[in-house]
Amino acid sequence: MNRLAGLLGSAALAFGLSVGPALSENLLTLAEDVPAGLDYDGASIAIPATQTGVDNLLEPLIYYKEKGVNDEGVIIHDFTQFEGRLAESWSYDEATLTWTFNLRRGVKGCDGATFDADDVIYTFQRAKSVSGAAPIGWFLSNVGSIDNFTPAVFGDSDDAIKAKVLGDEVQKVDQYTVKIRQSAPNALFQHVLTVFGLYIYDKQTMEKHATSEDPWSHKYNDNENAPGFGAYCLSKWEKGDRFEVVANPDYYRGKPFFERVVMLKVPEAGNRVVTLRSGQAGLVERLTPKQFNSLRGVRNVKVAGVVGNENLFVHLNYKTPPFDNIDLRKAIAHAIPYDAIIRDAYFGDAKRWKGIIPSSYTDFHQPSTLYDENLEKAKELLAKAGYPDGKGLEQFKDAFNLSYITEKESQLGPVVTLIKSNLEKIGIDVQLDPMPQTQYGDRQLVKKDLPFAVNDQEKPIAPDAVYGFLLFFVSQEKGGLNTMVNYSNAKVDELYAKALVEGDAAKRTAQAAEVQEILADEVAWIPVLEWKTQWAFNDKIKGIKWHPDNSIRWYDLSK
Repeated sequence: MNRLAGLLGSAALAFGLSVGPALSENLLTLAEDVPAGLDYDGASIAIPATQTGVDNLLEPLIYYKEKGVNDEGVIIHDFTQFEGRLAESWSYDEATLTWTFNLRRGVKGCDGATFDADDVIYTFQRAKSVSGAAPIGWFLSNVGSIDNFTPAVFGDSDDAIKAKVLGDEVQKVDQYTVKIRQSAPNALFQHVLTVFGLYIYDKQTMEKHATSEDPWSHKYNDNENAPGFGAYCLSKWEKGDRFEVVANPDYYRGKPFFERVVMLKVPEAGNRVVTLRSGQAGLVERLTPKQFNSLRGVRNVKVAGVVGNENLFVHLNYKTPPFDNIDLRKAIAHAIPYDAIIRDAYFGDAKRWKGIIPSSYTDFHQPSTLYDENLEKAKELLAKAGYPDGKGLEQFKDAFNLSYITEKESQLGPVVTLIKSNLEKIGIDVQLDPMPQTQYGDRQLVKKDLPFAVNDQEKPIAPDAVYGFLLFFVSQEKGGLNTMVNYSNAKVDELYAKALVEGDAAKRTAQAAEVQEILADEVAWIPVLEWKTQWAFNDKIKGIKWHPDNSIRWYDLSK
């Protein structure tokens, strides 16, 4: 608390907020963490705070149009309609599968950098280089069926090196025109352009920080900046403490209302609540449902949210014995205390997640196989797996360390405690294994070696079931990216590939449903619950908007 007081004291002084709940044209926001890196092709991109940093510094070619306002005052989007951002307009030639983007003129980034086609070409060249720890840019291009963005780029063979070179699939026509060619028709193409992993870099600044060992400036992104054409410019970044930005005065959509935004790391959710109530903070995130409810009706504070795509699931790694045993996986699924977690950890402010993909997404399907809490059934399956009453599992002691993110202790601590208790009732000894968010993200996204974990921060950002399949469940050799549980099924790979380019909506829906049936039957992971994304903020602030990555864009806000 002393450290928090010191941080808030300096921040308040800088903001002129030292007296009462005054709200100037500066914004202090409190979160469980600040960006651990800014490379969207890096290991830290799995961390929500890193995504927030990238979202506020970089800019997409296109984005979703606004749809309206929900009953809590949150602005929501229409995920079937798109509007121009760095691209002013675009067209599609069905015969050649080619998109032509007419780029916006006069766009300036931080340090006066001027946007043009070279920045777009650089961004896609970098994506195709697959030189980062996590090839997000390549993955999104592959999902959108951009021609030649195939798994052939992986490896160090002569063929792979040649495949990494960007050809005419992404082509500069002139200074303000770019063409992108697809290998097949694909409804996800426009969606992937809205995801942070294809936001456009400032080529000039990136190349200034390139080295022979790091030609694509990954180290620069991870440690110093992500230069682009967004609403804000980075002014100060202390990993583990604070992330400060100032408004880009030349931002093409108009100068942001908040001149300066400071994002402070305050791991204890209770401290975030106290600071908001005191008037020193303008916005807080990632509280527990109980804490959000406690702030409703508090003077000068407003709480708003939206049922979007947030969920919680249990992760079992197929490459870690004994989790390669399907009956053991089913036994654990029947031992999860679903209702108790919703009641005692989320205080009723959540619902059972009856699927593998967020229930609000296109082509969501509720599988016929659902695993309700049933300890007798769990014991039967455990015996069928070869471990009656858990006997024999002691040889896999380390596999049953249940990992979760330390910074989320206030929310996930009660969850893992309830799971541990129930598993012990059927004979499975579990040890709790909290770890820092940066370590968790690296092991999940890069090393893919977490055996047993609880996860509440993964979601397909493009709101479509087929996108979610490739993100989490398609095998790595077929292009799967965040395959954290190392799941692989040839039939799923085949159905995904068909659904990706299927032009008949009814056939696509049927293919997507079949995939979800297989994933549920094989317990690809154990879906537990879905809950509302919420924010608490000073009641003078307006403009809260839900984006599918759940990150606030500070440009949206004013007072």
